[in-house]
Amino acid sequence: MGAELSCVMLNACWSCLTRLCGFRFLKQSMLITQVQSRFKRFFCVCVCVCVQAVRGTDITVKSYKVESKITSRFAHTTVRSSVVNSGLSAQSIGFNVQIPKRAFITNFTMNVNGITFVGSVREKTVARNLYAQARARGKAAGIVRYIPMETFKTEVHVPPGSKVEFELHYQELMQRKLGVYTHTLHIQPGRLVPVLQVDVYVFEPKGIKFVETPNTLGDHFSGVTKITHTKDKAHVVFKPTVQQQRKCPNCTESAVDGVFTVRYDVERESNAGELQVSDGHFVQFFAPSDLTPLSKNIVFVIDVSGSMWGLKMKQTVEAMMTILDDLTMDDYFSIIDFNHNVRCWSEDLVAGTSIQVAEAKKYIQNIKPNGGTNINEAILKAVQILMKAHNQGMLDPRSVSMIILVSDGDPTVGEIKLSVIQKNVKKVMREEFSLFSLGIGFDVDFDFLERIAMENRGVAQRIYANHDASEQLKQFYSQVSSPLLRKITIQFPEDAVSDITQNRFDKFFKGSEIVVAGKMKDMGTNMLQSFTTASAEADLQELDTLLSQQQHSFTGFARQMWAYITVNQLLAERSVAPSAAKKRKITQRILSLAVEHQFVTPLTALLVESTDGPERLLADSPKDPKQGCCPGTGTDGANYIYIYMDNDPHFIVHLPKNNMDVCFNIDSKPGHILNLVSDPGTGVVINAQLVGGKKMKKDKLNTYFGTISIYSEAAGVKVVVGTSGIKLMEGKNNHSFSWAATTNIKLNRVKVEIEKEHKVTVTIDARISMTVLLHRVWKKHPFNVDYLGFYSPDYNQFSTQVHGLIGQFVNEPEVKVFDVRDGTEPEKKQATMEVKGNKLTVTRGWQKDYRFDKKHGSDVYCWFVHNSGKGFIDGHYSSYIVPNLDSFLPPV
Repeated sequence: MGAELSCVMLNACWSCLTRLCGFRFLKQSMLITQVQSRFKRFFCVCVCVCVQAVRGTDITVKSYKVESKITSRFAHTTVRSSVVNSGLSAQSIGFNVQIPKRAFITNFTMNVNGITFVGSVREKTVARNLYAQARARGKAAGIVRYIPMETFKTEVHVPPGSKVEFELHYQELMQRKLGVYTHTLHIQPGRLVPVLQVDVYVFEPKGIKFVETPNTLGDHFSGVTKITHTKDKAHVVFKPTVQQQRKCPNCTESAVDGVFTVRYDVERESNAGELQVSDGHFVQFFAPSDLTPLSKNIVFVIDVSGSMWGLKMKQTVEAMMTILDDLTMDDYFSIIDFNHNVRCWSEDLVAGTSIQVAEAKKYIQNIKPNGGTNINEAILKAVQILMKAHNQGMLDPRSVSMIILVSDGDPTVGEIKLSVIQKNVKKVMREEFSLFSLGIGFDVDFDFLERIAMENRGVAQRIYANHDASEQLKQFYSQVSSPLLRKITIQFPEDAVSDITQNRFDKFFKGSEIVVAGKMKDMGTNMLQSFTTASAEADLQELDTLLSQQQHSFTGFARQMWAYITVNQLLAERSVAPSAAKKRKITQRILSLAVEHQFVTPLTALLVESTDGPERLLADSPKDPKQGCCPGTGTDGANYIYIYMDNDPHFIVHLPKNNMDVCFNIDSKPGHILNLVSDPGTGVVINAQLVGGKKMKKDKLNTYFGTISIYSEAAGVKVVVGTSGIKLMEGKNNHSFSWAATTNIKLNRVKVEIEKEHKVTVTIDARISMTVLLHRVWKKHPFNVDYLGFYSPDYNQFSTQVHGLIGQFVNEPEVKVFDVRDGTEPEKKQATMEVKGNKLTVTRGWQKDYRFDKKHGSDVYCWFVHNSGKGFIDGHYSSYIVPNLDSFLPPV
């Protein structure tokens, strides 16, 4: 009985995850196993890596509380939620929290029906071994993972009446940008909550200059947030009643879904900075003001490859209009735009006069994206322009020289090896030049952008490709557009401190802050002094005394802040380590600090163990791969009508109502264009052109689909996919894309997603979607050539007029298969199929489906219809041959 229950609950978990993640988020990384409680009730703990909110009925969220304690810019945040399955059957209850990118999770606990799981950070290999041991005994509770975008998500499947309590802790250092510290909390309870409360406590020993809460949750909550503010303390509370949470007076949906923001700044007594000592550690804050900005020399390097076409380019141009207006006559600049070629608006730096700015704007507005991506040559050209100006004595010795790179994809032209590009740039960059990298979307290798910027005294930032990308670009520029100081060093007496974090900085920008931390040595004085251009000092006992008197302060802030800064700097050093030995040494230091201070990093894992037994969960650190979410393939739960082509085009039609797959081949000639879908109702036509193999094989020339055209007459957009590349046509605008880069393009009512060397997905009006798969063969293969596969899901909303070799099966025919009997070969049974008034002899066989495994494919067992589908398709296959790639079938 116990084993049966376990199996049922495991299947329930898998079903819930399939339902929640759907086919949009693929290849979920998860493990599921069972836990038996003291009450002999079984439940599953499972985690999927999709970002959809948990849905379901009869789930009651009793409370949702968020508390942040910010002490001297260091925040410790705790998120708690209490949930009950109030239904009559087992349910999946989820807990997901979006955390800041730079935050470290420090703990996660969960209590399910009295079983408490408590977390501890271990070296990843140690944690995995312990977890594997538990799994081997059948005691593991599951895997807790992160997804990109920094969303922590866990889910538990529990019997009716079960109570689950979640608690997540994370820490981060507030970064000062444009003169403010911004603390953001993602509040997404998912439903109305009897007790919903957010508390943010701020304690700044030197005083709080201001504190405010922008209305980022919307006008619906105007006046709900309360702020209490004294000289050095602030308490912000957001506690809407159930009625205030409702989207409308009688709604059952919650309006609480977004970002809660607290902004503040601190009082500063002088430009010497603020030095604090606590718990055997010190922190130096340095943010001088009232300084005259230094002039700057900027080369803007803008990606104008085909993948930037559409909204990305429009928003980049819009941002550049504002950025160029910010230049002064003391600034010098130039613009490089690049695709497979590299072009310069000006080969020399020019002054930021109104005339030059106006000319630059005209140039930017006339850019037409197309072609590949030659990042290497573009950056080297930018360095060359700065070097030329430097060698000619044009640059003010006190000025700041920088390159700002904007790109949305990986290199596809010229030097494409990222490590070589990194070396090339480092080799030519002068010490006084900096490189800032902006990566738009998730098709770019952001790790590479971070490495190349970090190695050249700059920073990288991801720009999310949405409606406000232009504002993100402008805000980033604002942060680096006013350099105030160069070559800053903060020094301390050598006999007083140890283990100091980075204390030499290339430049300081207006509105930012430099932070240095370290450990205190035992010495005979109660004072510590630091030296920059001025000096600051701190009493060694005063702050600890103050902290002990504060109810909501974070008493261990200095120790944790030092560790936080040190680990982040070591991770950065590790990413650009020049040798394996150096990398190993840095790794060991990171591991030691992360375990001691309980930080979940890329090298450590959170082992969550039951206090009552050996059940264990494992939480990995956040990943930031190129793709926005969940790499891989797979389409759980989607019924597909799909075609697949191998030698002669093989069609596989899945008939969900009949619960069977039917296959047929089309024996046609190279050059023929076959209509797959013809729908005059929606104005969509899909045609495929055949190509032949290299030579005859067994007296027969194999044929393949070499080109597939998807045309939306209503949108005026045609997408032609070939084995050598992809062409997009919109009116008179023609754009070409290679298979060498991942790209997303939004056109008029049509979205095109190109996945590097793999597939193209075309979506029309968010109602019709299809995928073209690329198959590469060995170039020296004696017979075969590269070819394409085509897949169309059954949820496409075609009209009742749809037809074509595939389109006709949107309206699924009634099919009966009977009289199964032995065939000419033992493994290939024969049967009689009754369909469309015809009785056909069909053979049991199999074809390959390459959606899930591009290399090997998976076997699909089907009933094979002979003679090019005769009797199963309407009419003869030759009636589906059309003259052009955008031709509709003639009306019947």
